[in-house]
Amino acid sequence: MKTVYHAAETRGQVHHGWLESRHTFSFGEYDNPERMNFGALRVINDDHVAAGMGFGTHPHRDIEIISIPLSGDLAHRDSMGNGNIIRHGDIQVMSAGTGITHSEMNPNPDKDVKFLQIWVFPREKNVAPRYQQIRIADSAQADDFRQILSPYPDDEGVWIHQDAWFSLAKFSDGISKTYRPKQAGNGVYAFVIKGRAKIGGIELNERDGLGIWETDGFSVEALGDCEILLMEVPMSF
Repeated sequence: MKTVYHAAETRGQVHHGWLESRHTFSFGEYDNPERMNFGALRVINDDHVAAGMGFGTHPHRDIEIISIPLSGDLAHRDSMGNGNIIRHGDIQVMSAGTGITHSEMNPNPDKDVKFLQIWVFPREKNVAPRYQQIRIADSAQADDFRQILSPYPDDEGVWIHQDAWFSLAKFSDGISKTYRPKQAGNGVYAFVIKGRAKIGGIELNERDGLGIWETDGFSVEALGDCEILLMEVPMSF
């Protein structure tokens, strides 16, 4: 088993007044040639957007974009005609494909929004752009892995154009489970949203990340109540 550990405080930091962001991998002003991606996983941005502010209309192409609100609301609009509000407990995915434009704004005048913005390289380029948003909180599973993303339209959660699986683990103190990758050659990047955990024998604090590959499985143990996002992606693509 191979691992790479990224402590929360080693992430890139951006302060734009209306936006505070932490970048696990190189993004924008944060340029670290040793932290470009983890396999097909290109971006994990931990964004904090001030009330009434947000990301104005801008383009994307040939990337899978996943947004997971952690608190507050985001107002989404795109060139495909979608206009939606995504909230804590939702997950949103956009396949940029041949090209889209979109905006993500905080519609609340007195409340900040926090969300994870995640990019995954697709297995194929020039696909038709698409948008999907579902509620995942209503069917959350306590003390187990809950799949929230896969490569298949008829599977649990949203889907993307990549052989990737995302799972949320909301564990009570002392709970331990084994995660086994669903496809040979995939690695798993674990990101601790809340609390502390021991993953693959390595202790992680809140907002720490750990990449694991070349393994048939690894343990996830809660050191207190915790919430962890597991992102399984191809290491070669």
